[in-house]
Formats: sequence, C-alpha cells, structure tokens
Amino acid sequence: MSVLIIFIQKAIVQGICILYGALGEIMTEKSGNLNLGIPGIMYMGGIAGLMGAFLYEKDNPNPNAFIGVLISFVCAFACAMIGGLIYSILTITLRVNQNVTGLALTIFGTGFGNFFGGSISKLAGGVGQISVKVTGSAYTAKIPGLSKIPVIGPILFNYGFMTYLCVIVAVVLSFFLFKTRAGLNLRAIGENPGTADAAGINVIKYKYLSTCIGAGLAGLGGLYYVMDYACGVWSNDAFGDRGWLAIALVIFTIWRPNLSVLASFLFGGLYILYLYIPTGMDHMEYQELYKMIPYVVTLVVLVVTSIRSKRESQPPASLGLAYFREER
Repeated sequence: MSVLIIFIQKAIVQGICILYGALGEIMTEKSGNLNLGIPGIMYMGGIAGLMGAFLYEKDNPNPNAFIGVLISFVCAFACAMIGGLIYSILTITLRVNQNVTGLALTIFGTGFGNFFGGSISKLAGGVGQISVKVTGSAYTAKIPGLSKIPVIGPILFNYGFMTYLCVIVAVVLSFFLFKTRAGLNLRAIGENPGTADAAGINVIKYKYLSTCIGAGLAGLGGLYYVMDYACGVWSNDAFGDRGWLAIALVIFTIWRPNLSVLASFLFGGLYILYLYIPTGMDHMEYQELYKMIPYVVTLVVLVVTSIRSKRESQPPASLGLAYFREER
C-alpha cells in the first residue's frame, strides 16, 4: 500500500510540471498557433524564477518568503511571456513557419536556461551552491494538518501551493474557452480567422494575447520544476522531455483543459513507470522502451480520434497556418 501511495504522489508531482506546459499550449493552439517552443519556454521560466529568488535572497539578511515567491513568480511568467512574444512577432506579424520557429525557440530556451543557470552557479560559488532557502521552503510547504490524514492526506494534501494553483488554472481556462464570449472568439479564430475577422474580431490581438499568456503558463511549469520538484537546485538539461510530453498531452486530451488534469497524472505515472518495473542489470535497455509509453498512448489516441472524425475531437482547423489579412 505504501508503495502505491508513493507512486501516486510521484505521478502527481511529475504530472503538474507537464500540465502547466499543456495548459499553455492549449491556450496557444486554440488561436491557431502551434508553438513547439514550449520545452524551451519552460526552461526560460524556470531559470528566470530561480534567478529572481536568488538575487532577492543574496546578501539579504532577512528575506521574506512571500516577497521571494512573488518576485520569482513574476520573473518566471514575464520571461516566458517574452519567449511567447518573440514567437508571436515571428509567426503572426512576419508569418515565419511556425514549426521551424517553435523548434528554434526550444533550442534557444534550453541554451538560455543552461547559460544563466551556469552563471548564477558561479556567482553563488559553484554548482549546487545556489541558495533560495526561504523562497524554496514557501514553494514546498504542505497544507498543515490535512497532509497528516492517513492515506487521503499523502495523496491529496501533500503538495506545494503550485500544484493546487495548476488545477485551478485548468478549471478557469476550461470555463474561459467554453463559457465566455472571449473564449468563443478565440476558438473561432482558431477555426477560421478570416471569418472571425470579417465578424469584427481583432484576430491579431487575440493571437498575440493567447500565445503570450500561454507561454507564461508554460513558464510556470519550469518554475514549478525548479522551485518545488528540485527544491531550488538548478541542473543543466534537467527538464528532460517533459516539455514534449506537455505537447503530447494536448493531443491526448483533445484540446480540453478539464480533461488534462487527470490525464497529466496518468502521463506522470507513465513517465516514471520504468522505475517500478524490475528489469535486472542485464536488461537495462528495456527501461528506454518503457519511457516510450506516454508517446505510444498519444499516438493511439490520435489514430482513434482521426478514425472517429468527430469535429470536437479534432485540432483547430487553422492550426499551424499563418493568417494573411486581406486589404479592406
């Protein structure tokens, strides 16, 4: 029983990092923009948040946890939004190919994170010497009392505040997309920007806002990984393929934020499943096969939804296509 509880805990922790990226990508793709730069943007958000907390606590004899969290949060969201703005200028205004731009942004963001991660490590006195003790403790603080409840407590209440914030964001985003006029306008742009433009909707504004805010949400996934999961410790290339799993999760949940919460926990469990399957020292290569499971599951869902051909299960019709506005 204890092994199962630990597995569920770790699956949720892994899933939250992926969920932030997926929510950001869902919001972006609903406008018709395919941002494959999410993995790099998560790096940018993670290192920006860590730098903000580190510079605040450095040489500060009495740092405040709330201020440290606020600074790191704003730094992560703003830096990730800048990444989204770069993508928006290139793909919306200049109409550069979205796939190429996204891949370039992933490479840039990864290098950005590793460069500044190494820089602040040197500033702190070496690898592993970055101290954000006060801010980091605020991110990892558990719900007092509730986390001690047998069975239920460790599974539901044994996480930092960013875990619950992520679930709230998923619910709010789902309500926004499917229950508000602005959400309807955004989905209309993703389906047919020309028709939406003719109806008086400002296509360019919606595309810019959704892409930048979506990037900001993805950046919070990087912040969560560094400050909560890694406890304020930076390691180059430590994010692994979580950013790509976030993009896969978007397809798996057929672009629905409300479905992405539980699905992200499933992906988190599949992501670490290889650690719980005994392979023996003679067959370590099998672990690499187990790591492929989330992607295989995504491909199966993609094939099934394509066969069913239901419109609500398909991606936005204009996804990945540049919008050329005619003269009026």
